[in-house]
Amino acid sequence: MNDKPLLLEDLNLGPNLILWAAPLMFLLVFIEWGISWRQKKDAYDTKDFLAASTIGLVNAGISALIKVTIFGSALFFYNISPFRIPATWWSFILCFFAVDFARYWAHRIAHEQRFWWATHITHHNSSKYNLSVSFRLSWTQHIKIIFFFPVMFMGFDPFVFFICHQIAVLYQFWIHTEYIKKLPAPIEFFFTTPSHHRVHHASDAHYLDKNYGSTFIIWDRMFGTFMPEAERPTYGITKPVTSYNPIYLVFHEWVDIFKDLAKAKNFKECWQILFGKPGDDVIAKRERATQQKELQTTLSEAKAEEVTV
Repeated sequence: MNDKPLLLEDLNLGPNLILWAAPLMFLLVFIEWGISWRQKKDAYDTKDFLAASTIGLVNAGISALIKVTIFGSALFFYNISPFRIPATWWSFILCFFAVDFARYWAHRIAHEQRFWWATHITHHNSSKYNLSVSFRLSWTQHIKIIFFFPVMFMGFDPFVFFICHQIAVLYQFWIHTEYIKKLPAPIEFFFTTPSHHRVHHASDAHYLDKNYGSTFIIWDRMFGTFMPEAERPTYGITKPVTSYNPIYLVFHEWVDIFKDLAKAKNFKECWQILFGKPGDDVIAKRERATQQKELQTTLSEAKAEEVTV
């Protein structure tokens, strides 16, 4: 452990790369939109784009506001860590791989547990697939920073972590397009590409829960969640959302969770509602089981009456 802890005022927080990149990102979105309009492809929907942009702009503001909080978390874990990794060119590479590994598991868990799915569903509830979809990041997704605490504890300089984390977020932008087909094999094998991510955004049964990789697709290959793109995916979620209201798009799953929690009868049901698989309707299953039990009881009583008669 470092004898002299670093303080927030001792450090340069560095640039907010996401805010700097925003104008270029919007420009590329409009270029893609223009190309799709000229080619008469159904790639964009005006209301869908406006909803995504509103969600993205609010999210960018939240990111700017909590920049110090994220940096402060990295600083806290750096100060309590017994390790020290100097801020050199190779530490940026090492940190980026560590961040991407954490992003894989954070992303995967966000699809496997309903509580975390509520922080992520906003990104998937569009039936379109274009660059603007990258803006659809839930305003509650920032709580997933806890998945990166182990990386912070590894002893990376907080500035190194912060830059790597932002670059990893920015990488997501370009893979949300149908205009980039499959790339050369070495790239497709190692990096997450638009082809891989199109599969991830599919609602087709055979494509579900695949290709969680953020920058590197190697984690999916290692942990059995990889699937190559074959036919064109059907985008969106299995229970489509038709609203274009940004507030609804961000919070509808949270509202449904609280409604289910209000109907829960015990701690076990509360736990299953929060951390069970998304779509696994605990309340509906219990109600069906109760109805079936009542039906069986009624049938048994009827048979008993026939025997008595």
